[in-house]
Amino acid sequence: MSRFFAGGDSSSESSSSDEEDLYSDPEAQKVDEESEEDSDEEEEVEESTSDEEDGKGGVSKFLKQNQESSDESEDEDRVTVVKSAKDKRLEELEGVVKLIDNARRINDWSTISTEFDRLNRQIVKMVAQEKVPKIYVKTIAELEDFMNDTIATQKVSTKKLNATNARGLNAMKQKIKRNNREYITEIEKYRLDKEDYMMSEEEEEVQPAEKVKKPKAVYTDGVDATDDGGVWGIVGQDGKALQYTPESILKNLRSIVESRGKKNTDRGEQIRIMERLLAVATTPYQNIRVLLTLISTRFDLTTSSSANYMTQEQWKSAEHEFGTLLGILEDNRNLVVVENAEEWEDVEKPPQPAAGELLKIPGSIVSIAERLDDELTRSLQHVDPHTAEYIERLSDEQALYNNILRALLYVESLQTIEQLDTPQDAANRMIMRRLEHVYFKPSQVVSILEETAWKAVPAELDSKITPRNGPQDIATLVQVLSTYLFKNSVDIIRARAYLCQVYYFALHDQYYRARDMLLMSHLQETIANFNISTQILFNRTLVQVGLCAFRASLVYEAQNTLQEICGSGRQKELLAQGVQLQRYSLVTPEQEKLERQRQLPFHMHINLDLLECVYLTCSMLLEVPLLAQTGSSPEIKKRVISKTYRRLLEFHERQIFTGPPENTRDHVMQASRALAAGEWKKAADLICSIKVWELMANSEQIKKMLSEQIQEEGLRTYLFTYAPFYDTLSVNTLASMFDLTERKVAAVVSKMISHEELAAALDQVNSAIIFRKGVELSRLQSLALTLSDKASGLIESNERVLEQRTQGTANAFERQGGQGGRGGRGGRGGRGGQRGDRGGSRTRGGQQFGGGALGGAIKV
Repeated sequence: MSRFFAGGDSSSESSSSDEEDLYSDPEAQKVDEESEEDSDEEEEVEESTSDEEDGKGGVSKFLKQNQESSDESEDEDRVTVVKSAKDKRLEELEGVVKLIDNARRINDWSTISTEFDRLNRQIVKMVAQEKVPKIYVKTIAELEDFMNDTIATQKVSTKKLNATNARGLNAMKQKIKRNNREYITEIEKYRLDKEDYMMSEEEEEVQPAEKVKKPKAVYTDGVDATDDGGVWGIVGQDGKALQYTPESILKNLRSIVESRGKKNTDRGEQIRIMERLLAVATTPYQNIRVLLTLISTRFDLTTSSSANYMTQEQWKSAEHEFGTLLGILEDNRNLVVVENAEEWEDVEKPPQPAAGELLKIPGSIVSIAERLDDELTRSLQHVDPHTAEYIERLSDEQALYNNILRALLYVESLQTIEQLDTPQDAANRMIMRRLEHVYFKPSQVVSILEETAWKAVPAELDSKITPRNGPQDIATLVQVLSTYLFKNSVDIIRARAYLCQVYYFALHDQYYRARDMLLMSHLQETIANFNISTQILFNRTLVQVGLCAFRASLVYEAQNTLQEICGSGRQKELLAQGVQLQRYSLVTPEQEKLERQRQLPFHMHINLDLLECVYLTCSMLLEVPLLAQTGSSPEIKKRVISKTYRRLLEFHERQIFTGPPENTRDHVMQASRALAAGEWKKAADLICSIKVWELMANSEQIKKMLSEQIQEEGLRTYLFTYAPFYDTLSVNTLASMFDLTERKVAAVVSKMISHEELAAALDQVNSAIIFRKGVELSRLQSLALTLSDKASGLIESNERVLEQRTQGTANAFERQGGQGGRGGRGGRGGRGGQRGDRGGSRTRGGQQFGGGALGGAIKV
């Protein structure tokens, strides 16, 4: 009977378990399977003890059934959980966020776009009833950062996204930009302090279940609240009082310095702590220590964030704190900040220097000034130069220059203290930074910059290198700074100072002075050994010297100077004004990233359109007369001045139809064709109509100079082209044709005759040009000479090849004597001669070509 009832019990249990399987999850099924195994074991035990239970079977089984039914009811009560609509919506939201995170890990932008739409549909229902969930704010903020990183990576990476992911990424650009506008405030709160932002959500969720007591103010270091010596502190979650007192400043700074470079370090919280420490600091020593650490921590924010530059808010805070630090050091001469000082180890009490003793604090004023300068430059690199933000950011340069000047004065004061032994390199670095902010600017701008900077410096401070009441001429200032670096520095700083001075002279139209300095420096021979930034400065200086020569009407010197930069076709890259991506370039993403970091800010750029216009115009004024000269005299070897100009001219001539000029190149090419045809007025109008000349200071003077140059080169081109057709030519006629004075025409013709460019004589009595015809060759004679040159060159090249292959045994297989050899036939041109003698007189290296007039020309 017991087995029968036991079987009945097991069947009822299995039926109930089947019903539970329909409504339970896989984990519950695993638990049920384990429970079934346990029940089987219990059945075996029951079978072994069935004889003992025969006497009390009815009552015990009744009680057993009641117990099992109660257990089942308890299980049902435990599994069934009633969730609110809010919790269900939140779970659905977390599920979509998890799918987006998984898609981000595999860079699946198609899935991200789909799930993002689904996420926004869910959030509409939630926002209608309650505030925006913070997990949603976190997700859209991280999605925006991930999208920006992906776009930046795609710009420098050779591996592109497939078509599906690319479409998804493009769609997400618009979606995120449109969606995040509504939640910009919450996103900024999240990015300001991510952990605190998410912790506040957890506290809000826990609050209904258990009230969390707010941190309460605790009075420390005193019992009486009316005692002024006590300090109020804040109790944290761990129950410990967070004390920011003057006595705890060194201890807190030590902990902050030790945590630098570690993972999961909240630098934003560290900055807030140090700002509180700065507020409670009482002594100059404490202020200096806190400011040095605070400025360094602000710089660390750049390395820890995804951005490559400091925000304007952080930079201005660091600049203001640096000015405060310099002010404290200027007021307390017994406290000095030097790099070789030892760290103060005792955090319980500050050092107590004796009267008249210097207290050395470890730090570097020069490094902070350089880092501020670099961060401002890096910020200007990333800001769009065509917006008001760039102008606003550029206005911070004045404050930076003020601090550079004050830092230089502080370094000079340290050099006067003998016991410090301040290295000369610190002053050199600061002077170099000051010079780099001056050399590329017009003198009027530099005058305002210097005047404002000296007003910001305390009246009792002065400089020995550049005194406050010294000469106000900016050229003198640049020369003084450069000369100081020539005498006290070596290698890179000296070379950069030299180039800065040359650049300044060229910018202010002192061509001969800039040219002589550049040639005497011999930097063009050793510039390849310097770093890339110095090579960029050399290229900029070279271009500026070429532009200065152009403004001085020195066309040949300008073209010769600009040839190396403009002829390469890589002006942007050589001047650090942009990155030119080649189709088959072997540049790695890391190299391209470094190249972008070396780019100059927009306000330091040299206008590339103006540079190209100057180069092509100078090439036109030199190449058009040269083409006319070589066309009329084929015996002159063809000489190319500018391959870039020749290539553009050939391309323009191959075009079937040429419309009105649209850009600089079209203007110059059409002006070249007009100048070659003798239409100098049309050429001058085309060149002067280029709008880029308005970027120069004296644009009208430049256009007048170009018109005069085009007149002279038009005269030279006309003489080269039509000289073979004239016996005499009146100077008065040429003067009227090209709108020049007779004296100017006579000067141009005399110069051409003296340089042996024109075979003529100038008759000053009759005011005429007499051309000499004796040396002119006919077209057939010119072609014959050209053919003879090519034939002789071909013979020489064949002999060299034969010499190399036979290794000096070219005559080893020749027959002795004239008969029987092929050489006997060499003299078909002279039938009266002895054939044997011709065969025996063969020269080394093969068959001698000696027949006809052409053979005679070759022998000559």
